[in-house]
Amino acid sequence: MRQKTSNPESDAPENLGREEKAKAGGSQTLQRGLDLLDQVIDGPIKLADLSERMGLTRSTTHRLANAMVERGFLTFLPREGYQLGPKLLQLGFLAQSQADVVQIARPHLEALAAASEDVVHLGRLDGDQALYLDKIPGRRRVEISSRIGDRHPLTSTGLGKALLIDDAEANWRRLFDADQATGTHQQDYDGWLERMRAYAAAGRAFDLEENEDQIRCVAAPIRDASGAIIAAISLSSAAQYMDDDRMAALSKDVRAAAHKVSADLGWTPGVKSPRRPARR
Repeated sequence: MRQKTSNPESDAPENLGREEKAKAGGSQTLQRGLDLLDQVIDGPIKLADLSERMGLTRSTTHRLANAMVERGFLTFLPREGYQLGPKLLQLGFLAQSQADVVQIARPHLEALAAASEDVVHLGRLDGDQALYLDKIPGRRRVEISSRIGDRHPLTSTGLGKALLIDDAEANWRRLFDADQATGTHQQDYDGWLERMRAYAAAGRAFDLEENEDQIRCVAAPIRDASGAIIAAISLSSAAQYMDDDRMAALSKDVRAAAHKVSADLGWTPGVKSPRRPARR
């Protein structure tokens, strides 16, 4: 009997075609699953409404939604419909625990420092002080005394003021009085408060030679997925390079860098946490 032989070259196009179709189908299913999650973000949704929003038949939507329920990405509530499931809570917690703000922020800090040629800092709240977590040197011959690990007053540094933008004014007053008592740059509270209100409205803060002579900076807060401020970026340089016009122009760049870091941490533009209550 003559043995049947196969030609790999002749079979390859057909096999390749099947593989490509399978990949395309899998990609489409994944995309539909992600689209479905977007549709239930605002709360429970019934099958009929979900099907209409997805532009799919009810049977297709039902199969897709049930598959998501089985994996824990969705939960089905009788008489209410589908909503986000416990698997997403688990993944969100793991993602947040694995997020290293220094590592995530570093490429954005480097890009900002390269574009501006100035020093860029990253810091977070540490009790009633600003803790400096990272520093990218600038290209200008400007000496700035800050070091990674340093702690500075909140009310006299741009970075510190950016960290306080969401705080209640009662907390601003408490921190201001405490900093003034420890010998921080002496200034009038009413004038400082007026500037802080403007900073909060603008989403960024300035240091007008308050923390270090002849050094000015622009700073903006970094937010997490909840909208809470967890860190801040500041760009600093000698006052001769930081007149009012340049500080205004840099405000957009510093805010943009902070927004990029925030987005990498899960923040969505427009999401802002409630003001933190005054600490005692």
